[in-house]
Amino acid sequence: MRFSGFSGDTALALADSKSETGTANMLYVQITTAYRASFGLLTNPSLIGKQLTVTGTLTAYFSPHAGLKSPTAMTLGASSTTSPTATGTVTPTASSSTDAYYAAASGKSGAALKAALHTIISTGVTKISYDAVWDALKVTDQDPANSSNVILIYSGISRSKTLNGGDSGDWNREHVWAKSHGDFGTATGPGTDLHHLRPEDVAVNALRDNKDFDTGGSAATGAPGNYTDSDSWEPRNAVKGDVARMIFYMAVRYEGDDSWPNLEVNDSVSNGTNPYLGRLSVLKLWNTQDPPDAFEKNRNQVIYATYQHNRNPFIDHPEWVSSIF
Repeated sequence: MRFSGFSGDTALALADSKSETGTANMLYVQITTAYRASFGLLTNPSLIGKQLTVTGTLTAYFSPHAGLKSPTAMTLGASSTTSPTATGTVTPTASSSTDAYYAAASGKSGAALKAALHTIISTGVTKISYDAVWDALKVTDQDPANSSNVILIYSGISRSKTLNGGDSGDWNREHVWAKSHGDFGTATGPGTDLHHLRPEDVAVNALRDNKDFDTGGSAATGAPGNYTDSDSWEPRNAVKGDVARMIFYMAVRYEGDDSWPNLEVNDSVSNGTNPYLGRLSVLKLWNTQDPPDAFEKNRNQVIYATYQHNRNPFIDHPEWVSSIF
């Protein structure tokens, strides 16, 4: 077992206590690309001895030692004191290592909470170019079952990462907060913010266009479970909450105190090019009906750890939606 002189950032071993030195009593964890910059011990030797929560499925790391090869989340903080479940899933405790990140928001509600979160998620942010979004989405939206593919948000299809572009059968960059709602385009800023950009089929992206979100309409061609009419789009059930939390993030992140418009959520589906998006009452309902899942949580962590270094607070704390909105 090494405690120094690491040759790479690709693996680590977890023990129940700092005093444990027997490797047979440790859990071996593969550090995949998305987490190496934040958790690799060559890059971050100060993490030795720190508490770490890793989420994923137990498997044989190498015979006969158990381990975890494809983590779905890695965060600093206390890990679960319970044994793994029968399915082999390592379950984190309710206490989160994001507590420190949101410390300035602790105890606040309403407008005060919104203001605190705006400052938190707008500080120390790394902005990326629109071209860089292509490669980022290949990581943030990677299919957990096929590392060569990405999952398309509305259609739910797993499609090759190499099929990104503008032709029929390709996937492109869907702005969940339609860029015309505030006219911010694709310039670096809200137009390149990964927290609301997702892969989607070119034709389905065009069909959604810049519509607000609401329930109802006719079945959307190429995207089973989605519905649309002349002024609104209803996504499939599995991502209704994802969509809502992306919209709420944008409304808190962009408050008009920089060069970008003040984005707000309202209860209309006739917002045109105004910096508003609706329908608020429906989005709040979707946030409750479809809570954050492992894919959404992992995506939030990857964006934080690898790309923008800010988080979507409504994925970490979906209960904050009702307090602010």
